[in-house]
Amino acid sequence: MRTAYKCRAYPTPEQAGVLNRTFGCVRVVWNRTLAWRHDRYRTERAKTGFAQANAYLTAMKATDELAWLNEVSSVPLQQAIRHQQAAFTNFFAGHARHPRYKSRTGRQSAEYTRSGFRYRDGRRLLLAKMDAPLAFAWSWPEVDPAAIDPSTVTVSRDPCGRWDVSFAVDVAAPDRLPTTGGVVAVDLGVTDFAVTSDGERIPNPRHLAKRERNLARYQRRQARKTRGSSNHQKARAKVARAHRKVRAARTDFLHKTSTRLVRDHDVIVIEDLAVTNMVRNRRLAKAISDCGWGTFRRMLEYKTARSGRHLVVVDRWLPSSKTCSACAHLLAHLRLGTRAWQCPSCGTRHDRDINAAKNILAAGLAVPACGGDVRRSGSPVVQPPAKQEPRPVKVGLPRL
Repeated sequence: MRTAYKCRAYPTPEQAGVLNRTFGCVRVVWNRTLAWRHDRYRTERAKTGFAQANAYLTAMKATDELAWLNEVSSVPLQQAIRHQQAAFTNFFAGHARHPRYKSRTGRQSAEYTRSGFRYRDGRRLLLAKMDAPLAFAWSWPEVDPAAIDPSTVTVSRDPCGRWDVSFAVDVAAPDRLPTTGGVVAVDLGVTDFAVTSDGERIPNPRHLAKRERNLARYQRRQARKTRGSSNHQKARAKVARAHRKVRAARTDFLHKTSTRLVRDHDVIVIEDLAVTNMVRNRRLAKAISDCGWGTFRRMLEYKTARSGRHLVVVDRWLPSSKTCSACAHLLAHLRLGTRAWQCPSCGTRHDRDINAAKNILAAGLAVPACGGDVRRSGSPVVQPPAKQEPRPVKVGLPRL
């Protein structure tokens, strides 16, 4: 399997100048190639492959207007073409959105293959067009840096000015975790980040809400500065640092939560949430985005696959909240503000989230019992328009 080790990098002013020029050349190659693809399709209705895009890069470097592209290493420029081709492949396969133009104010990166760098003794990283090794701090004490053989090296710079270097390494698959016999379902929410079928409530840390006041103050200060000035750049860096702290805290929480669930349970059942559609609600968009449900699901997917666990994803149209987990009675309506309700059929009183987690668990256990794939990513049925009512369940949920 392939993994990556990301470390902090500390380039000298001369190395930072070389890398900044490389970032600019990568951005120009990406944007001009993307515009050329669009124009070629509009005028000729012709699809563009990697060979045509690579030939267009050679033609750009041969012009007098873009002759300065030859001043940097050609490896990151060719990698930009490869990444763009992969982005279009994922877009046409329905796995990603359409490739967009790169901005000079966002995160900048450049990828070097084996022909563009030299890595020696775990301490010396010499990139193309550089006379001195790039200094970096190894952040993985359990891994010997001298024992890795990176296939690619990616140098990046955040909008706040922090430098990072990532080493992509092919390693052996890790040993599977010992079986625990635990089975759990997770119901994601906003009030509580997650409620399990065992009754455990994982509080929502609300990272953005805690830092929103400072972030708003930094944004007001940036708005008062003249655009393009040095003060505006400094204020923009402070805003970027505030966003970075929120992002780092959220990622740390999601990693710890997902790792604990994978370590303690053999089977994890979640619901196939349409996060893209849910954030269209202007009243809940910020709260839903702050939770990071999509990132949490991706973490569960690769961690369960790597550890030998099973992840079951049930249909998003399952009426888990308004179905009684004791007798499978289905309510006609259940308002979002109703956090507890009593079943009119059996009289059982339910907590909304715990009842939903129990129903998700029952539906997830029924998937392998019926011969389905426990690793499937959800229902293949196309989602109907948002104004339509959810489809009723044809069969009752099995009792726990």
